[in-house]
Amino acid sequence: MRIATYNVNGILDRFAPLKAWLDVTQPDVVCLQEIKCTNAAFPRDALSELGYEALVHGQKSWNGVAILARGQAPLEIRRGLPGDPDDKQSRYLEAAVLGLVIGCLYMPNGNPQPGPKFDFKLEWMARFDRHAAALEKTGHPVVLAGDYNVVPTDADIYATRSFADNALLQPAARAAYAKLLRRGWTDALKARHPDKPPYTFWSYMRNRYPRDAGLRIDHLLLSRSIAPRLSSAGVDKAVRGMAGASDHAPVWVELDLDG
Repeated sequence: MRIATYNVNGILDRFAPLKAWLDVTQPDVVCLQEIKCTNAAFPRDALSELGYEALVHGQKSWNGVAILARGQAPLEIRRGLPGDPDDKQSRYLEAAVLGLVIGCLYMPNGNPQPGPKFDFKLEWMARFDRHAAALEKTGHPVVLAGDYNVVPTDADIYATRSFADNALLQPAARAAYAKLLRRGWTDALKARHPDKPPYTFWSYMRNRYPRDAGLRIDHLLLSRSIAPRLSSAGVDKAVRGMAGASDHAPVWVELDLDG
């Protein structure tokens, strides 16, 4: 079973690269972030023609997440991260698919920092940690996939000083991500590429994709009950080089669910 996550950076403007990738790789489940459209504007019919049913938590112009499942409809569990009724941003969606609990997330960027945007990022991460702990406690097989907007270590970014003040690399954000791993979640890409996990994001600026000046900020975390089933993981880097593509590349895991 292949599960993928992909920050599409605007699904309406970048549908062609998404379609081409789905045609070739045909993942069973796809978590999309930054769809940047309302539920009504989401291209359900076009995705249905490709064999995918969609669960969508959209937002006009900003944010927005969706879960696609091949050949069946994802069963909604929740939309929105619990813990703050005033948080109206469309950043979290959870569904049951093929016997798994799939959480699709788009964590706040947090820039500029310090400031209210970084404070919101840390508060959101604290709520996410509490919810993840509750999911882990159920014992259900869970995959938490998405754009975490955190570079876990210096090994997950190209050699540069230009990101030193960026919210993605700040100690508090890194500590919050590390806390998830200490609770027992498995960083799938790191588990399969321990020495040098591949990058997942390359800025449009300064020719960074051709230079492979990238960052690893898109992650799939596996609960204890499903982590032993991890067989492979990778990044479809070539998608980032397609005309009109997102500045992210799709990240995927293969789970061996036989038996």
